[in-house]
Amino acid sequence: MKYARTLCLLIVLSVAVSALGQAKGGAPAAASPAPAPQTQASQQPMNSFAALVDRQVSQYEKNVVDAAEAMPAEKYDFTPASLNIPGSAYKDVRTFAQLVKHTATGNYRYWTTVTGDKMPDNIKSANGPDELKTKAEIIQFLKDSFALAHKAAKTLTPENALEQVQFFRGPAARLYVASGAIIHAADEYGQMVEYLRMNGIVPPASRQ
Repeated sequence: MKYARTLCLLIVLSVAVSALGQAKGGAPAAASPAPAPQTQASQQPMNSFAALVDRQVSQYEKNVVDAAEAMPAEKYDFTPASLNIPGSAYKDVRTFAQLVKHTATGNYRYWTTVTGDKMPDNIKSANGPDELKTKAEIIQFLKDSFALAHKAAKTLTPENALEQVQFFRGPAARLYVASGAIIHAADEYGQMVEYLRMNGIVPPASRQ
């Protein structure tokens, strides 16, 4: 509990420092640069907990969804165990389809904790709904989970960020749960990258 609160306070402090720096702009007040175009969300000011977390959700949503779409449908049953790499330890690891569904399931688990929403009834395990088989169905499940993530991120305020909610082994602050959701998505994305490269596919985020 002390660890969770300490971590949250550090996050709050870093956010506050970042927000202050953005407010000052890092330049003299007399400077008057040309107004930036407002067509891209990335250029909008991140001046709240909700905006900061929602930006992170968007970043990993793009990485994860693009990676899921880059894998051909016929490779969704791929698992590294099929490569029979000498000295490897890939027995019983998830297929790519299970990996994508697990990522979405994790999103639901974390973000419903933030919002207080009920977990979808069709999620019975960490690998998501068994009835989702096709690439299209699985990607839609993934996108829906990120839609909930955006909804949850936008509920965060200075007043409720450190409010305790029930999470896994015990109470945790909402902001702690939100940061955990981002970390989980990043971890799963890293695994998706390996699956893609094992099939000769460069992840979209690495193609520039």
